[in-house]
Amino acid sequence: MIFLSSILRDIWHYTNYWSQYLIAVIIVIVIIYLILEHRDPNKTLSWILVIILVPIVGLILFYFLGKNYRKKRIFTKKGIADIRQTEKLIAWQSEHLLDDLDIKNSNVLSKIGIIKLLINNNKALLTHNNKVTILNNGNETFPAIFEALKEAKHHIHLEYYMIEEGEIGEQLKSILIEKAKQGVEVRLLYDDVGSWGLSNEYISDLADAGINAHAFIPVRFPRFAQKINFRNHRKIIIVDGKTGFIGGLNFADRYLYGVQDVGFWRDTHLKIEGTSVGSLQVIFLTDWYFTTAQLLNEQIYFPKFNPCEKCLVQIATSGPDSDWDSIMQAYFYTISTAHNYLYISTPYFIPNESILTAIKTVALSGVDVKIILPSRNDSKLTYYGSMSYIKELLEANVSIFMYNRGFTHSKVLIVDDIISSVGTANMDLRSFDQNFEVNAIIYDEKISVKLKEFFLEDLTYCEKLNLETYNKRPIARRIAEGIARIFSPIL
Repeated sequence: MIFLSSILRDIWHYTNYWSQYLIAVIIVIVIIYLILEHRDPNKTLSWILVIILVPIVGLILFYFLGKNYRKKRIFTKKGIADIRQTEKLIAWQSEHLLDDLDIKNSNVLSKIGIIKLLINNNKALLTHNNKVTILNNGNETFPAIFEALKEAKHHIHLEYYMIEEGEIGEQLKSILIEKAKQGVEVRLLYDDVGSWGLSNEYISDLADAGINAHAFIPVRFPRFAQKINFRNHRKIIIVDGKTGFIGGLNFADRYLYGVQDVGFWRDTHLKIEGTSVGSLQVIFLTDWYFTTAQLLNEQIYFPKFNPCEKCLVQIATSGPDSDWDSIMQAYFYTISTAHNYLYISTPYFIPNESILTAIKTVALSGVDVKIILPSRNDSKLTYYGSMSYIKELLEANVSIFMYNRGFTHSKVLIVDDIISSVGTANMDLRSFDQNFEVNAIIYDEKISVKLKEFFLEDLTYCEKLNLETYNKRPIARRIAEGIARIFSPIL
């Protein structure tokens, strides 16, 4: 018995030694991989620190979340058949941008660099003759969406991060099935992680009605690791190629009734009628082709329609398939050009160094910078990560407001009554680098002023942070923020 115990002990020591040796070798290989990849230094250092401090957990997290597939182009966009025509139009618009009377006769001329940036880094056409309607929260957004869906005559295209079964999810399904029975083409792309709770029965009901529903980048073993980290966070609806919706709201009951932990759910969405709907259509059809290999480029998906209003809009996208971090660059340039005021509302604030420096710089130059963040968040780690940036922002004269009415999920940026952005991209590294996102960049004084009014109304539900008071927060809170800050580049 003693002899057997001795053998088992020797085996344990031998196995333990070689397992530790193997882990050490893997850690060295991963660190070399991180260094050779030339990614963001802060992100590299964060991963190295996590892997060294908690080796097993760190290696598992890196396997699922840290590997960078951007250079491998596993998300290569294959485009649509008329891409050459699009590129010719983009080249022409870039060359003749200063001849555009709508720009010449407006204060948009002062922001023309942003328009050129998005044309060059994102092939985002500047579209005219748009009517933009701001929709606040679920009580305005869902009725507008459902009304538009019910009026569809030819096709309905939806691309959504999250669809949850519940009152809103059932309403959506019922309308889509009814329209499909009427002969309307209905296509749905849903993110396989964001809509993880969607039942097979729900999808089967759609399929039985003739609706084409597909998961965007399905997450299945053994390719789980390379897919879970890159998600389709877009929220796009196109009805008959004439009406589009874009913004922060998913199809979930929380946008009407809130949730127990955080309460009321504040968000912003847009209804767009006009030529920029064609840009939304191109995004959907490209993602549809990527997912299904089905090419749809018939003219009926790009109808001509008479000018309604003169709102200038660019639809910007970004994702792991992008050559440039287009939306992040648009945020950076827009922030940097602020002269009078910069207002930002975002649920998750984990900026890279460029965005953080731009915000602090314009604030120190005398620009009125206000940022609304949620006082209650659906992610504790992200919340503390966001709060870790507060001190340096306050020291740079940035006004920080904590939203107390519930949880603000709005992703809104407004500058100088000239330019505004509403969409799906948060002010965080995941939105900038890893998720598929889409934002509407609007060059219109009326829309900017209206969004500013809603922003100022939200301030009435906020508590303004004070640097002196903030510096007195408990030590445990500071430690939590410090730890979250270390992890922030990889959140």
